[in-house]
Amino acid sequence: MPQRYGVVIYILVIWFAISFVTNLIGPLMPVLIQDFQLSLGMAGFLPFSFFLAYGLVSIPGGILVERRGARFTLALAFLLNLAGALAIALQPVFAVVIGGLFVIGLGMALLQVVINPLMRTAGGEAHFAFFSVMGQLVFGLASFVSPWVFQWLMARPLPRPGALVWVDFYWAFVLGFVALLLLNHRLALPQVELKDEERMGGLQAYRELLARVDVWCYFLAIVAYVGTEQTLANWMSQFLSSQHGLSATAEGADAVGQFWGLMSLGCLLGLLLLKLMDSRRVLMLFVLAAMACVAVALYGSAALALMAFPAAGFCLSVMFSVIFSLALNSVPMHHGAFSGILCTGILGGAVLPMLVGQLAEVLGLRMAMNSVFITLAYILSVAFWARPLVPNETLRLSELLSRSKRGQAASSAQP
Repeated sequence: MPQRYGVVIYILVIWFAISFVTNLIGPLMPVLIQDFQLSLGMAGFLPFSFFLAYGLVSIPGGILVERRGARFTLALAFLLNLAGALAIALQPVFAVVIGGLFVIGLGMALLQVVINPLMRTAGGEAHFAFFSVMGQLVFGLASFVSPWVFQWLMARPLPRPGALVWVDFYWAFVLGFVALLLLNHRLALPQVELKDEERMGGLQAYRELLARVDVWCYFLAIVAYVGTEQTLANWMSQFLSSQHGLSATAEGADAVGQFWGLMSLGCLLGLLLLKLMDSRRVLMLFVLAAMACVAVALYGSAALALMAFPAAGFCLSVMFSVIFSLALNSVPMHHGAFSGILCTGILGGAVLPMLVGQLAEVLGLRMAMNSVFITLAYILSVAFWARPLVPNETLRLSELLSRSKRGQAASSAQP
């Protein structure tokens, strides 16, 4: 059992690495724009290359786990991450950064596919929900920490004139991925037996699913959500710099860190509300609140924008999980294949930020970022047309409080 918990800690470290590396792109964007003298349209290709890889590998990654197992998939993922980070560290020019981010994205997508079933096997099914929540908390912690570490690094004096300080991050990633690769070789990983809902399924399963209109509608909802999240995370720092004259490596990085931190806190409120209300109503409330926050962020003063952008993260917090659960609860078959289709929707994080960059060339960044109102409106529509076969169980507040008190009393009565 202690050996199994060592594997659980290893998986939590992987969650931290995924989040830290992924969420560095947002605060790094304005610095790369300045260092490489990029137009906003060209800068949009940075998140595009990374999240395009996510969308392309979700289904093949699941098939790879089924056929070759967890250890092989982890090793391949770390090798891809290592290759991408090493390329950027050795040759930090725009074309190499684009290619390196794509390769890192391939590795990150493989990691996300494999670590959930590995966590279930290592920690035990009885503890899977607990460890899954712990993984999300670690993911949120890394999202919060990443921009702060970036801010600290960028505040250091240059080692020499013209040096690209941010390259040190990718040298650190190289060392980190080497360490994870060695641990993957040395640790006694359990044999992962995929459950039916985790299997990707055959070609016929995808044909049946893709013939359904609701499958496409939910897929587009995931595209819309991830596109909204990544547009705000990746462009807010540049917006605060260009529209309000704030420092991208100080106030901008602070805003990005708070955005991800409040997103983690928002999950706690979401968990409570989902016990009290229908998930469609919760989705509606959070989307409307997000629209209000984005409007204040784009059209308010600098002081308001610094508060409203992070607050938008709080409002986005429950959307992905609610959309995903509504989707799976609306289709009675092939849940593994359907999950793969939904995860492919992560490519929304590639499409919308790049589109915003292209539109910003013509309309300006403020007008371009108004596109998130369209994606949020589509997510809002889910609350009206979703018809889950199994709605989420809800309780009255008094009943929830009563259960909580009984749980506390039972806990205190134990020796």
